Amino acid sequence: MKPIKPNVLLKDLRELIEEARQDVARQVNSALVLLYWRVGKRIHQDILKEKRAEYGKQILHTLSAQLVSEFGSGFTARNLSNMVRFAEVFQDEKILHTVCAKLSWSHFRLIIYLDDDLKRDFYTEMCRLEGWSVRALEKKISGMLFERTALSRKPDKLIRHELDELRTEDKLTPDLVFRDPYFLDFLGLKDRYLEKDVEDAIMREMEHFILELGIGFTFVARQKRIQVDSDDYYLDLLFYHRGLKRLVAIDLKLGDFKPSDKGQMELYLRWLTKYEQKPGEEAPIGLILCAGKKKETVELLELEKSGIRVASYWTKVLPRELLQKKLHEAILHARNRLAQTGTISDKKLLEH
Repeated sequence: MKPIKPNVLLKDLRELIEEARQDVARQVNSALVLLYWRVGKRIHQDILKEKRAEYGKQILHTLSAQLVSEFGSGFTARNLSNMVRFAEVFQDEKILHTVCAKLSWSHFRLIIYLDDDLKRDFYTEMCRLEGWSVRALEKKISGMLFERTALSRKPDKLIRHELDELRTEDKLTPDLVFRDPYFLDFLGLKDRYLEKDVEDAIMREMEHFILELGIGFTFVARQKRIQVDSDDYYLDLLFYHRGLKRLVAIDLKLGDFKPSDKGQMELYLRWLTKYEQKPGEEAPIGLILCAGKKKETVELLELEKSGIRVASYWTKVLPRELLQKKLHEAILHARNRLAQTGTISDKKLLEH
């Protein structure tokens, strides 16, 4: 029997210690979050009995003065107010037990002041499932992730149903993953909105792009070659999503969405289903990124039913009108450059 080397033994011991420390930290965090909720609930009950707004402010300062002196700065009047709000918007203690192991008090302080219960539940469940840090959660909220998610366009009952499924079964749906519109400002495109620039920028910043799409995406291929009979087609981007258990085909288009874009994507999806889909996987799904989406066209084609999502190029620093103007300017600049190099004629340039 070979003797155990000291460095191997030390590595094993470190892992055991770190694992134990993480377990203790999770237990302490859960206990602290539940304590704050129960404190908030108890104070809230007392305030409701009095039915006086001024009593609420008064009792918080009175309680805080005593609690801080006995138990520390975690019980300031401001934090006690946060606890009361916590109890008001999260009324089911059983649900809290399932999420407090993953979310800290700092997470909840961001979530509790959101103005809609569906929005609060969305961020709570996505945060639990994807393990967002406090900073990541803050960025998702300020970036209006809920408003940009296809889920938010559904009736409230359907949103509630999908969030309940996510909570009880960890069941991700495409509407919880895809966002409309995608923020491509991190790609550094500025006024360079030509498709080649978008593709090159995505390749250079692939890690950021995947993070924006959401945790669970794995890059598979760029310019995926698809052969149909004697014709070759090239799919811009191909991902695999672990949560959805399916391939995700992404096609980039400049200009408004056209019905032919749907036909081309369906061709890609049928090919991927036949040649790339593995046993146990769901059917591939497609995402068409367009500049300036026409919502009426999308509704007419009923793309949601065929497994296709349509999103728009968008940047968080530009409103829609300004973005469309910048996009138009970028196309004109590109045409001017091509005309100057002789790639296209001045006559054809004027036609556009």
